[in-house]
Amino acid sequence: MEHIEKLGSEKPVVIFSKSSCCMCHAIKRLFYEQGVSPTIHEIDEDMRGKEMDRALLRLGCNPSVPAVFIGGKFVGSANAVMTLHVNGALKTMLKDAGALWL
Repeated sequence: MEHIEKLGSEKPVVIFSKSSCCMCHAIKRLFYEQGVSPTIHEIDEDMRGKEMDRALLRLGCNPSVPAVFIGGKFVGSANAVMTLHVNGALKTMLKDAGALWL
């Protein structure tokens, strides 16, 4: 769990993903379209991937990916990110985290 939190706080936007996950792809694309370059951790390509998967499940992500951290804080999975995007709060969070300068 500490490893996930440490990685999640290293950059303004961090996404834990699996390379074959369609929702992960959609969330990454959403951030790219906002002008954000998130740090991506493909847990299926990481030696500690299974451990990371279990830690994300313990954080409350079910399924474990995509899991998004903004400004070092765990935001949630695809549903949480899309809700923030639709209600306009995502841009504010990205600006506050220093990931967006518009």
